[in-house]
Amino acid sequence: MSFKIAIIGAGSVGFTKKLFTDILCVPEFKDVEFALTDLSEHNLQMIKAILDKIVQSNKLPTRVTATTDRRNALEGARYIISCVRVGGLEAYADDIRIPLKYGIDQCVGDTICAGGILYGQRNIPVILDFCRDIREVAEPGAKFLNYANPMAMNTWAAIEYGKVDTVGLCHGVQHGAEQIAEVLGARSLSDLDYVCSGINHQTWFIDLRLNGRKIGKDELFAAFEAHPVYSQQEKLRIDVLKRFGVYSTESNGHLSEYLPWYRKRPEEITKWIDMSDWIHGETGGYLRHSTETRNWFETEFPQFLESASKPIDPSRRSNEHASHILEALETNRVYRGHFNVKNNGVITNLPADAVIESPGFVDRFGINMVSGITLPEACAATCISSINVQRMSVHAAISGDIELLKLAVLHDPLVGAVSTPEEVWQMVDEMVVAQARWLPQYADAVPAAQERLSKSSVKTRDWAGAARRSVRSIEELRAEKAALKQAV
Repeated sequence: MSFKIAIIGAGSVGFTKKLFTDILCVPEFKDVEFALTDLSEHNLQMIKAILDKIVQSNKLPTRVTATTDRRNALEGARYIISCVRVGGLEAYADDIRIPLKYGIDQCVGDTICAGGILYGQRNIPVILDFCRDIREVAEPGAKFLNYANPMAMNTWAAIEYGKVDTVGLCHGVQHGAEQIAEVLGARSLSDLDYVCSGINHQTWFIDLRLNGRKIGKDELFAAFEAHPVYSQQEKLRIDVLKRFGVYSTESNGHLSEYLPWYRKRPEEITKWIDMSDWIHGETGGYLRHSTETRNWFETEFPQFLESASKPIDPSRRSNEHASHILEALETNRVYRGHFNVKNNGVITNLPADAVIESPGFVDRFGINMVSGITLPEACAATCISSINVQRMSVHAAISGDIELLKLAVLHDPLVGAVSTPEEVWQMVDEMVVAQARWLPQYADAVPAAQERLSKSSVKTRDWAGAARRSVRSIEELRAEKAALKQAV
């Protein structure tokens, strides 16, 4: 088979490498062309060198091109994969830093909450540019696979306004299933069957079967409570399981910032998080992790390049959905996964226009969702709160309406639990002004926001958050990796 796959944001080096090797695990795909595109020529050349090394070492005919000209990369592409972060780590730092001045402590800040909403405002105009290019120069009927956060907002904009065949992809469901299989003592993940449904990062394991036996709330709760590691790392997530009756896919740190109850008082935050790794709730944890990962890659690039000479091992193919979707569409080998699409009745008690994440099957006919799923009421209520925020955020990003943007942030569950309307109005002004170069739709609103900020009497604080850690140096990272290697 010979077709073209374009990867936008290919400078996300580690993830691009994973997608690339996964796709080449499919024997029929060895003749595929990969077109890489990114704003950074430096990052593009690094990832191209790695992928070229993989191709050469495995003696494949696969073609890899790299260009900063996005339309050129998209021309004739059958599949387009996006893993962009508009504004990079510079804008992301503001997503964490500015809300902290108003008492909003986020772990990740890339889905909803103040950081995730502004991230969506930066991404959506660019997503629509991608969609325009796809409509104009890609292969007719091309499929857009979005991996970029905020997943629901980006996918919503691409479907409703970009008018492109789009599916959003995430790995939270797979990771949650791995945890459940472990605590229940499954011999392998294949022993566990499940139905997981909701919205991205708030998806719920509403039906669990271990070797065909139904697993109830009490058994699952007891298994997590007894686990020596997860009982400490996933305290908040386990508490939600106890109260809601179902387990959430999302990590302790992520879940904590989508709800109004666990991060609203600084003195309470440390009770619910675990500092053994960023993902369990650390303030700005993913920003620190991303910064360290970027610095590590820049310094240790020769090692990454050397590791690319290893043979591709199909047994090590990851559980990221992209390669499996492409395989099913092209070969008709059916794949079951969990996909982000417009609801339209798939989940009976969520709005029809929402982007939901739910089970589906893929074959030559496309992605076929399992319809008629009804969430437990508490899960639906939590999802609907986020959906309302997402809808307003998408519409604000499209219209450039700063008042609607402020209303979206005001209705965010954690923001509403922590901040007053006056604080929210000033915080949004401050974030829009700070990120103006990535927010073209708000260009006309920036001068007035600057004027309001110059006259504001709303007090802020110089606060690093309840559980902030400093970015570690390369030397500290090397020492930690050496210690872990020695311990193993």
